[in-house]
Amino acid sequence: MCQNISFSSIDMGNKGKIRFQRKIACVKLTYTGKLSAIYRKQTAMKTDERVRLMDEIISGIQVIKMYAWEKPFTKLIKYARKAELKVVTKSSYVRGLFMTFNLFTTRMSLFCSLLTMVLMQQPITATKVFVFMSYFNILSQTMSTMWVRGISEVAELLVAIRRLQSFMLNEEFIEHNKPQNNNGADIRAIDSRDALNIKGLTAYWSTGSSDLALKNISLNVKKRQLLGIIGPVGSGKSSLLQTILGELVIANGSLEMNGTISYASQEPWVFAATIRQNITFGSEFDKQRYNEVVRSCALEKDFKQFPQGDQTIVGDRGASLSGGQKARINLARAVYRNADIYLLDDPLSAVDIHVSKHLYDECINGYLLSKTRILVTHQVHHLKDADNIIIFNNGEIENQGSFKQLSESDNLYAKLLTAEPEHVDEEKAKLGDSAKILRSLSIKSSRKQSLASAVSDLSIPESILQEDVDEDEEDNKVNEVNLKEMQEDSSKGKVKGSVFMQYLLAGGNICVVSIVLALYVLAQACASGIDYFVSYWVNIEQYRNASKPNTTEDVEVKPYQDWSTEICLYIYGIGLGLLFVIALARSMGFYMLAMRSSMRLHNQMFSSVIDCTMRFFDTNPSGRILNRFSKDLGAADELLPKVVLDAGQILLIMVGALVLVTIVNPYFLIVVAVIAFFFGIMRHIFLKSSKNIKRLEGIMRSPVFTHLNATIQGLTTIRSFGAQDILRDEFDKHQDCHTSAWFMYIAASSAYGFYLDIFCFIFVSLLTFSFLAFGETFGMRGGEVGLAITQAIALTGSVQWGMRQSAEVANQLMSVERILEYKNLPKEKQPEQPKEPPKDWPAKGEITFRNMGLSYVEGGTLVLKNLNLTINPKEKVGIVGRTGAGKSSLISALFRLANVEGEIIIDDIDTKLLKLENLRSKISIIPQDPVLFSGTLRYNLDPFDQYSDEVLYKAIEDVELKNPANIINRLENRVMDRGSNYSVGQRQLICLARAIIRNNRILMLDEATANVDPQTDALIQKTIRKKFRDCTVLTVAHRLNTIMDSDKVLVMDGGTMVEFDHPHQLLQNTQGVFYKMVAESGRAMSDQLRRVARDAFQKQLSVPE
Repeated sequence: MCQNISFSSIDMGNKGKIRFQRKIACVKLTYTGKLSAIYRKQTAMKTDERVRLMDEIISGIQVIKMYAWEKPFTKLIKYARKAELKVVTKSSYVRGLFMTFNLFTTRMSLFCSLLTMVLMQQPITATKVFVFMSYFNILSQTMSTMWVRGISEVAELLVAIRRLQSFMLNEEFIEHNKPQNNNGADIRAIDSRDALNIKGLTAYWSTGSSDLALKNISLNVKKRQLLGIIGPVGSGKSSLLQTILGELVIANGSLEMNGTISYASQEPWVFAATIRQNITFGSEFDKQRYNEVVRSCALEKDFKQFPQGDQTIVGDRGASLSGGQKARINLARAVYRNADIYLLDDPLSAVDIHVSKHLYDECINGYLLSKTRILVTHQVHHLKDADNIIIFNNGEIENQGSFKQLSESDNLYAKLLTAEPEHVDEEKAKLGDSAKILRSLSIKSSRKQSLASAVSDLSIPESILQEDVDEDEEDNKVNEVNLKEMQEDSSKGKVKGSVFMQYLLAGGNICVVSIVLALYVLAQACASGIDYFVSYWVNIEQYRNASKPNTTEDVEVKPYQDWSTEICLYIYGIGLGLLFVIALARSMGFYMLAMRSSMRLHNQMFSSVIDCTMRFFDTNPSGRILNRFSKDLGAADELLPKVVLDAGQILLIMVGALVLVTIVNPYFLIVVAVIAFFFGIMRHIFLKSSKNIKRLEGIMRSPVFTHLNATIQGLTTIRSFGAQDILRDEFDKHQDCHTSAWFMYIAASSAYGFYLDIFCFIFVSLLTFSFLAFGETFGMRGGEVGLAITQAIALTGSVQWGMRQSAEVANQLMSVERILEYKNLPKEKQPEQPKEPPKDWPAKGEITFRNMGLSYVEGGTLVLKNLNLTINPKEKVGIVGRTGAGKSSLISALFRLANVEGEIIIDDIDTKLLKLENLRSKISIIPQDPVLFSGTLRYNLDPFDQYSDEVLYKAIEDVELKNPANIINRLENRVMDRGSNYSVGQRQLICLARAIIRNNRILMLDEATANVDPQTDALIQKTIRKKFRDCTVLTVAHRLNTIMDSDKVLVMDGGTMVEFDHPHQLLQNTQGVFYKMVAESGRAMSDQLRRVARDAFQKQLSVPE
């Protein structure tokens, strides 16, 4: 580039310096490339926000569907998308301006040089003009194209580096076995008889936070002791465990511990792998220890029900497992690890009383008897054997002592210790929780693909996969089939032209697309016309110079239009102005079209995803879905428009140059045809391989997202196990696979460009030789020859890049192809002619099931079969049954989350005739796993803004969340990602507040009190009886004591109804399933349950009709 500048200055002497200064002034425009850095940073921030929202939506999709909240979340995501595209559009317009300069700069520089020559009264000759044009073409390519692109991409790179730097400079996690802090607190490992010693400890949630998590905590735990921790929701129980793990920031005090730690989190973490891999989690497989852990964690019966036992592959987040199964697998992982201190965060709440007693007796107080155990629990009756019990309240230790000491104290919470225990007779207890079993395991043949859905995307650490396992040959074969079925779908062959047409038509109708294409052609026609006019002008000047006396030039004299130099300058200037306007309109018009297309494609894809069936989310891990909404959509936003504009402009430049060359020498069409043939062959060969590499790169990207997402969800567990290196190595392997595919793609592109350059060199050589050999034969003049050669030289710089960009268009269209695949996802069934229910529907709350069946796969095996019953208005119905009985499937049927056969009639209207939104919005649910979304508390309670502040505050008061000691006292309080700044119990109370606000006639409770303390349980039951007294309430229960005072109990078994009557009436049948379930709870507990049922029945009889 520097050599070209020097040569042009030498040719023009002092006058050339003026031209050079003008060129520098033009180059200064490239400074605006720095705008790209600003827009890149803003775009990254907006994209992060949108992808975070998408991750929340995917994680909570079932709750969103059951609440009929699709519209507010669609509005939220569209708002985020609009903000993102607003910045992308600005960046695109800057890029469009650069592309305009690329077409305009060379000709403008030549115009300035010609104007200087005219003003300096220098003769205009072909030698000077076309040498300048050649230099300017090269300069334009380097300065207006490559230099601008370089500035832009370097600026964007710096933004990316700064973002990485900011992330890398975040406060590092301090491992609990190497504790340190910067606040003067003394945290050190000790060598003593104590397992844990805490003195005057105060802790914050994070550095710089003003909210105390723990205040002045002092306790001592000896080795082999069992420490029980109890207290109301949000009191700081889990915070203490998090502090011991090193997750919270210690401000004051000391924490001393002796030994290694194993941790079972309150919210179970299950990753997509086999169940055995989830339990061993990188530890060496010891068959004897493994079998003991499985027995003590009550998993033997479950393994017998799974298709491949413990070799069964679970889906992303363990979506195919029941809540109790996930909790026991999570506990088994902690127990399998050989540690000194076991931190167990409420592992007993998600299971029924039989399993709860087994876990406590056989695991916590059996298998782990020789270990130090710190147990957070709401099942206070288990703590009689505890060496010490701590009562937490508001982040402080309110009281502590032995079971006997606390039972005799006046503490209100301590009195719960003396409540009637839930005994279980050892001989009669039969294990099994009554949450939903693998939905599909009851339909094994139809669900095998679903079980394995996420594994191809998720991280099964290779170190885990290489365990020494004893699995039979049949299991190996089945898992091999499953792994094949789990691979992400990918199109084959070349990208169809219809994909590009759908992309263009998504931005506008055929007229708009035609106008943009016409501007493309018109801009190039104008540019080529200007170039041709230059050769015409040169010939005029040479004719004029040859006509002068005493001329020494040997030029063939032909008559030309007698235009003066000034007229030619005016024509050139007008042409330049016209070119700038058309080129600018072309670039801006195309980017407007591209941005509208991106917006529409996103909206269509999002609408399709949020309206698709639950089966789609069960069989596709979140990382795979997020890949479409992040990388693929990013390619459609920025990369594809850029390469389409590049390829289109360069293609037309090539066509224009070839047209001008063939005008000068028509016989050169033969060479052009041969070169074009070879270009076409090379492009075909390149695309044949590159499109498959590009598809592979897209597929290999999904596991990176999925692995990272799963790792973040289980971060505390991973750290507590010291498994960072395992997960880090596995991430590196996923990233290496993706990087390998990307490197292969870049290498193929570079090789393609190299061979194109060779053919371009051959082309220019043949063209120059033809003019030298046959120029006089065909009577070509200097202007024409100069024009042809300069155009050919310009081709050498553009053909290679243009062909690569045209191939890149095909490759980037694969992202659009992947987006379009998500446009046609299977949608939830809506009635063809929906019936509009009355505004007050359902007014009574009567529910009738007629020959109702349910399957999770259309045409698959029925999970619920031939269900016939009627639930009368205002009735309180408990739903019980053993594992896999179909209790949770009944909830899916009522909300139409799966394929329903037969009829479900609510207040005389068949729900199949209603829009899903109308049905689901009229049924309230309090789920077992409470879900909150980032935003404000107000948004989580009322996303439609339908209710006044008074109604919202009243609901908060009804669930007793609003009190001076509670952090939740304002509707504008910030809710962090997935409600992470609230305890599970607090989240459950917020879900109850939602139900109160909606005030529907039908309420579903899916074991809503499993993760709360007895006081909160009593509060929820009291609130439900008070607020939903006139409503129909269906309660799926693990603990029989929560449904014994119900009006009726529905007993499920194997997907069918086996009993349905008042619990007292059912207990009269000594051969009945319900009678046996009550008997299995133990003599004392069964007597109490019978007494509650009898009293409720007598009360019901005494109430007048």
